Amino acid sequence: MKVVALVSGGKDSCFNILHCLAQGHELIALANLKPADPSVQELDSFMFQTVGHDALEFYSECVGVPMFRGDINGKSVNQQLDYKITQEDEIEDLYLLLEKVKIAHPDVEAVSVGAILSSYQRTRVENVCQRLGLTSLAFLWQRDQLELMTEMVESSMDARIIKVAAVGLNESHLGQSLKQIFPTLLRLNQKFQVHICGEGGEFETLVLDAPFFVKKLEFNEFEKVVSNDGVAYLKPIVKVVEKTKEDGEYHRVQERNVDWKKFLPSATGLLREQFQDIYESLPQSFEAAESTKGASSYNQEPEQTTKKMGNKLFISNISSLETSVEEQVADVLSILNSILQKNDVDSSHIQHLTLLISSMSNFAKINSIYVKNFTAPLPPSRVCVQTQLPEGVHLQVSVVVMLDSQKKTGLHVQGRSYWAPANIGPYSQTIIDENLTATLSGQIPLIPSSMELSKESPLFNAVLSLQHFDNVKQVIGCVNQLSVVSFVKSPELVKGASNIWESYSSGEDMNPQNSLLIVQVEELPKSANVEWGGLSYKKLTNLYED
Repeated sequence: MKVVALVSGGKDSCFNILHCLAQGHELIALANLKPADPSVQELDSFMFQTVGHDALEFYSECVGVPMFRGDINGKSVNQQLDYKITQEDEIEDLYLLLEKVKIAHPDVEAVSVGAILSSYQRTRVENVCQRLGLTSLAFLWQRDQLELMTEMVESSMDARIIKVAAVGLNESHLGQSLKQIFPTLLRLNQKFQVHICGEGGEFETLVLDAPFFVKKLEFNEFEKVVSNDGVAYLKPIVKVVEKTKEDGEYHRVQERNVDWKKFLPSATGLLREQFQDIYESLPQSFEAAESTKGASSYNQEPEQTTKKMGNKLFISNISSLETSVEEQVADVLSILNSILQKNDVDSSHIQHLTLLISSMSNFAKINSIYVKNFTAPLPPSRVCVQTQLPEGVHLQVSVVVMLDSQKKTGLHVQGRSYWAPANIGPYSQTIIDENLTATLSGQIPLIPSSMELSKESPLFNAVLSLQHFDNVKQVIGCVNQLSVVSFVKSPELVKGASNIWESYSSGEDMNPQNSLLIVQVEELPKSANVEWGGLSYKKLTNLYED
């Protein structure tokens, strides 16, 4: 894809550009937001790094692509985690900036962003991307900080410390390279839990050189500014200089057939160590389970029911007798919304939705109408499978509804990363209720960085999709499993899925077999061979037991 990179001058935004290039994307422009008053170095922004912004005027010459810059006129007005359009918010300045890029470059398709842990930053960039029809590329998202910082230190990127704001850091560290300050950061992390990558605002950096720079920056002079609260930063004056052989290998981003991956110190596989071990422990094949496919028929059509239990509403088996797929989807959603309205709630209260369809060939048609019903932030988690339905029925919907959604939280990641797949439909990866119980969307074996289906063996793909499932649990902290459903297309995967789940659950405070349900279905999204979905929860610590 053709990419515009959001750059602050910091290490994260520049290192993410390198990952975009390594993934085969084409950098066509840079974009940066700066203080409206050029004499100001630091703004009270929850979103943007502005220290050292003067140096960004030279980035276009260094990288060889146009730079688009805009002023930060807004404030952090909307401080909710999930962003909605808010007048006079600084995110609307970002929207205007990227809109300007898109007008100048109608072929731009994606935005490079250096978010690592900040959901606040990620959700805002994704909001703007969604409004402009762009894809967010955040390859640093949820990376292990020590591993990531080690890669940055070992890379040929020259990033210097230009701001410090943490215990153990002071003006003497200003101007140091990542390699110089790395031992200090390791020590402070061990003693005071200082974020090694600076995700808590402990420090900020300015990149002077990188493998995709055709010229580099040097400090001409700088002034150190120290405030009363212990924060110190540089006001650098930089100059552009030609690169020499001593600067190492570099390439123009316009060059073809460059192996950008060689500039990344370590190339990790698709599976983390835990899941690689699970995969390697599996037999090469399993005896097929006895299949019941084709043996079942409907003696009686499923009855539509609505049941209230505690603070939850369970609406099951909604279908339609309309003729076309589109008419049935509209009718099912109309029935659903009518039931919700009678119970004084709306679609934003839905925690989870199970979508059964008679043919996956109708998936796109269904989604195009479905998405219009879920426009609020954090749409429901969802499982979608193709299975046998009564004759003439194209879809059947069941939902779990939170009658009180004030404490509803979740995860709705729409950008590409190495972490887990972005949404391929209008649903969240997970929604969490007030009891810290999470409904987890079905995960299939997509390669997160490309969103292409893995072409590895069925067993590998079963492990990969379970890793996606686990990654979501780890981010939200709901790591204790209540139940899981493994949807498989082939009876050959039944025993494999059971074996994988048992290995994954070893050491857990539960019986793996009691928590696992394996269901053979006719088809899955993207023609995947396996999908994992389920329920997990976060265990609350009893103060007397702690």
